Amino acid sequence: MADEGIMREVTLTLPIAADMEIAATKTATAMAESMDMAADKVDEVRMAVVEACINAFEHSHTEEGKIFLTFAVLGDDEAESLRITVRDSGQGFVPEDIVESKIGDKIHSESKRGWGLQIMRGMMDTVEIESGKDGTRVVMTKAR
Repeated sequence: MADEGIMREVTLTLPIAADMEIAATKTATAMAESMDMAADKVDEVRMAVVEACINAFEHSHTEEGKIFLTFAVLGDDEAESLRITVRDSGQGFVPEDIVESKIGDKIHSESKRGWGLQIMRGMMDTVEIESGKDGTRVVMTKAR
């Protein structure tokens, strides 16, 4: 996949505001459908995008009040995969410090939240997270 070129690319800047993740899912859907991705995979991409956006909205604490997304269709002669990057310029975190949620613990907990990274990893083929004092970048890919 590393050798594939960018066939099409769309960038978005979204304000951190209620329901703005929906704008991101519309772009993700259009890009995935443009490469004839199967409907079930498009649904998985949408769910991962929602989770990535909501995580950035809620946890980045960026002073800019916005996040940046890039959607790229990758391939040489034909579309092979979709790469989605969600970036913020917030406080960052240590991805290795995130403890995976366990269903048994969540059932008895007041908070049912904390599934975002697991959902993204389950829905996408690859999920890479880079985070530090200058913000966080999540790069997710899904093969056609």
